[in-house]
Amino acid sequence: MAIRHPERPPWLKARFPMGPDYQRLQELVRGQALHTVCEEAHCPNIGDCWSRGTATFMILGAVCTRSCGFCAVATGRGGPLDHGEPRRVALAIQRMGLRHAVVTSVNRDDVPDGGAAVFADTIRWTRRLCPETTIEVLIPDFKGDEDALATVCAAEPEILNHNTETVPRLYRRVRPQARYERSLALLERAKALDPGTLTKSGLMVGLGETRDELLAVFADLAARGVDVLTVGQYLRPSPQHLPVERYWHPDEFAALKELALALGFRHVEAGPLVRSSYHAEEQVGGMAVRRPRRGDLPGLLPLTAVEKPLG
Repeated sequence: MAIRHPERPPWLKARFPMGPDYQRLQELVRGQALHTVCEEAHCPNIGDCWSRGTATFMILGAVCTRSCGFCAVATGRGGPLDHGEPRRVALAIQRMGLRHAVVTSVNRDDVPDGGAAVFADTIRWTRRLCPETTIEVLIPDFKGDEDALATVCAAEPEILNHNTETVPRLYRRVRPQARYERSLALLERAKALDPGTLTKSGLMVGLGETRDELLAVFADLAARGVDVLTVGQYLRPSPQHLPVERYWHPDEFAALKELALALGFRHVEAGPLVRSSYHAEEQVGGMAVRRPRRGDLPGLLPLTAVEKPLG
């Protein structure tokens, strides 16, 4: 007997990708040989974000060394790291005129630092070319490597995001190569390494978790000093991925937001189409964001005419 899954409700309608701004951004990403998580992860918000000229850049290639049951990014062994990628990402951010840039990555468990040095170079190149742009990084767990995390924190991103994704009971099915306690430890250590950085984490609902389990994760994150929380509905990217167990109603998301705020988070974004980087600029718009030191990368050649900082 075939298993029946719940039908997608009417409140989960996303904007279809189209328009001149969408096309312009697509051409820019292609021209710089870059990847975006918007495309690779089949994000439902790509039409909205790209038409507004915003995107989340995905560095370290387009192949992930892990095989999470919810993610549409290709799994396998990544190729060589591209050390020219940080500069190209920064140029794209500059040409888009972004006030807030989000950079994430695949997991690269096949390289010693998990790609942390490329993250740091991307932050520094962006700061060099776009000194007024705030920078958010959504990082992997680096397999618990504290030195790798310290490399990223030393570059002083304004916001450091690491998603816990789901509740501990579901990790073996949803994130088989991740560890819940490892993710909590990363967020706690990031705050200790750089108290000026806002820390952030996000979860999906609809994979079989209970409300009490979600609240327990919220409490764990709040206890580690996490500033920003995002909660969104899991949407199955293909028949090969985990099925949706149920769709949470917008009223339930509103209740989760109030309960999370009561735990002490500085900002909570919760809703069916919320993703960790969706409307990221608005998520932190009312918060006092630390302006980091405007350092430079050692050994770089002088800026060319096309690389001169904006503003």
